[in-house]
Amino acid sequence: MDSLLVVVVVLQLLASGVHSLPFFNGFYYDHVQNGNGTGNGNGNGDVVHFNGVKLVVSTPEDALFAYRGGNVTLPCRYRYEPELNSLRRIRIKWSKLHKDNTKERDVLVAIGPRHRSFGEFRGRVQLRQSVAREASLVIGDLRLEDYGKYKCEVIDGLEDESGIVELELRGVVFPYQPHGGRYRLNFHDARKACEEQDAVLASFDQLFKAWEEGLDWCNAGWLLDGTVQYPIALPRGPCGGRDLAPGLRSYGERHKYLHRFDAFCFSSSLKGKVYYLNHPEKLNFEEAKAACQENGSVIAKVGQLFAAWKFLDLDRCDAGWLADASVRYPVSFPRPNCGPPEPGVRSFGFPDKARSTFGVFCYTMS
Repeated sequence: MDSLLVVVVVLQLLASGVHSLPFFNGFYYDHVQNGNGTGNGNGNGDVVHFNGVKLVVSTPEDALFAYRGGNVTLPCRYRYEPELNSLRRIRIKWSKLHKDNTKERDVLVAIGPRHRSFGEFRGRVQLRQSVAREASLVIGDLRLEDYGKYKCEVIDGLEDESGIVELELRGVVFPYQPHGGRYRLNFHDARKACEEQDAVLASFDQLFKAWEEGLDWCNAGWLLDGTVQYPIALPRGPCGGRDLAPGLRSYGERHKYLHRFDAFCFSSSLKGKVYYLNHPEKLNFEEAKAACQENGSVIAKVGQLFAAWKFLDLDRCDAGWLADASVRYPVSFPRPNCGPPEPGVRSFGFPDKARSTFGVFCYTMS
């Protein structure tokens, strides 16, 4: 009896036209059948067929550049060829592509004036539709992990076209090794180490750009794609050999748990300020943290120091403690007695936290 009831229900659903609602892209769509149907029309009961009409989505070919903490608009427009004058019921979907372009993460979905944002984008994204047939995405309060490729998808009934927009953050790549020396980090440790220093694990493109700008580092480090590489501007014996051309030396992919290397981290501009605390005495590590707190701030992280050096020309010839218990100082304008003749962030490594005394770099949001 129960099985007979199920068959009857299924037949009734098929007869009622439920079979005409295929599932695409997270939405059900109505087939356009006649002027009285629920499908796309021009609002006057006339049916607009897509025979010979093409939906075209346009996005910029070149990558867009922005800074952490800022806002950016990812342009997206659509049109019909030949042009249609009727109003259409459009669904717009923005998603962020995984680094291998095989997976997507929902960012925003909009149907008419209604929209919904997802995950870490909730409350930070909105559509810009200032002109007809615009579907641009506005992202506010940009974060380090927001860089990458985004897909703008326009859905009109069964017509579905999309375009890709690439977003890059202007930033700085720096090599990082923890206390205890080089080659102590597996892939997951490397990701965590970068995040603890107000940074993220760098991508291949970010490291390549840093190499183009002159980054030269002989220790191999993890990248976001799971490969291990290092940038060489001046070929030399211990760094792959003198006979190899400058470039990125690659170890290829390595086991993310078993193999250990350093990390290449990426940070971008700051919302706050990094400064060297003028203190009458040199401090050990715990005293340095307390001194920043007494001054209404916190001890700065390595990524924050690199960002201040890169974007704000922070220049100080005095070495100071940082949050990971390393001691460094930034030089934007090289001069005698301040290390090598090139700009950069100099490192004293990890001195004894209790016995060694230095200055301190602090960070404040104000």
